[in-house]
Amino acid sequence: MAQFDYDLFVIGAGSGGVRASRIAASHGARVAVAEEHRVGGTCVIRGCVPKKLLVYGSHFAEDLKDAQRFGWSTEGARFDWNILRDNVAAEVNRLEGLYGQTLGSNKVEVFHERAVLTGANSVQLSSGRIISAANILIATGAWPSVPDIPGAGHGITSNEVFSLPELPKRAVIAGGGYIANEFAGIFNELGVKVNLVTHGDRVLRSYDDEIVDRLVQISRHKGIDIRFNFRFKSIIKQDDGSLLVENTDGSTIETDLLLWAIGRTPHTIGLGLEDIGVELGNDGAVMVGDDNRTNVPSIYAVGDVTNRVQLTPIAIREGHAFADSVFGNNPRTVNYECIPTAVFSNPPIASVGLTEVEARAQHADVKVYKSDFRAMKNVLADRNERALYKMVVASHEERVVGLHLIGPDSGEILQAAAIAVKAKLTKQDFDDTVALHPSMSEELVLMK
Repeated sequence: MAQFDYDLFVIGAGSGGVRASRIAASHGARVAVAEEHRVGGTCVIRGCVPKKLLVYGSHFAEDLKDAQRFGWSTEGARFDWNILRDNVAAEVNRLEGLYGQTLGSNKVEVFHERAVLTGANSVQLSSGRIISAANILIATGAWPSVPDIPGAGHGITSNEVFSLPELPKRAVIAGGGYIANEFAGIFNELGVKVNLVTHGDRVLRSYDDEIVDRLVQISRHKGIDIRFNFRFKSIIKQDDGSLLVENTDGSTIETDLLLWAIGRTPHTIGLGLEDIGVELGNDGAVMVGDDNRTNVPSIYAVGDVTNRVQLTPIAIREGHAFADSVFGNNPRTVNYECIPTAVFSNPPIASVGLTEVEARAQHADVKVYKSDFRAMKNVLADRNERALYKMVVASHEERVVGLHLIGPDSGEILQAAAIAVKAKLTKQDFDDTVALHPSMSEELVLMK
């Protein structure tokens, strides 16, 4: 039997790679991981964690205004971007340290440099060192996409947005997905004039149409200029440093900042995968089976780099399942059904299961229950902003196949409710549950 330096070598120390490394090591494997950026990956360093902290920070704009209706005086309140940015950065640094400690305590060796594959069982570090491993795991995640148009480089991506030296007065956010809508809400609440532009005729295509329509309505009411069917022609940097964004129809938008949020591409360029025959998709995604194995038996992949489901909890589950299967004598796979998701827009959206359109395409007997209401806090704050909850049921027993929410704290409310959908409970099961009053979540068991 061939002797290798490690039982497992992981390329990428993000959520999936760290979990796979830790669990494999706990099973007795000799593990090393290479990370060319920072330990923690997209979610911790430049994604969902710092972005959610910005969401929290931006909410104070409305909270301070609403507070006056609750008897609080907020005269003299002001916002300082530098304080928020630096405190978020400090928290990211703290979490990066914890991730490093986790790897160290599990005796995982970390190489803070780039690694590329040189064979089915070997990698080369940027230092030149060649390392052999019985198994190699690709966990390099995905990278923000930037279009191939003149002047596109004048824009930034979500990688750079957290370190802005100052807050712009105007921002164009390109994209219609969750990243675009989240940053639109953040910047708008922080006082930036926001244009959200997308090439399609809708935003958040994977979410329920009515829920998305409600978000668009509320976003526009809050001052976000949303433009559909926007086709970028070029980006011109003007003498005063501002940007002129040109549409193919001849219209233009002047802005101080352009944020590309048009999607994320599997981060596989230059890893050497093609050279050793690893099958890649058209978008560069590493093609794997249910067991996370590629067509090269010793090479596996988990997380966003596979482009199956680009979500941190999924990457973590895939990494855990891989380690248990290969090193823990416990073969298992990840179930991709009923994955709860959220968009931390303003207000947030949360969803699990089938949308109404999807349910009607898959089931003959579909019924929809709704609750359209104002949250109690919004009533006293005199904020005319309505939440919308939708329950999609199928078959004669009215099994709940989808839940879709927009309103304050939707993500927090949905998590427990997603268990009910996963467990295939019925509308009657919800009806039989006593309401927790007064709360927004009680609307889930009171829908008619």
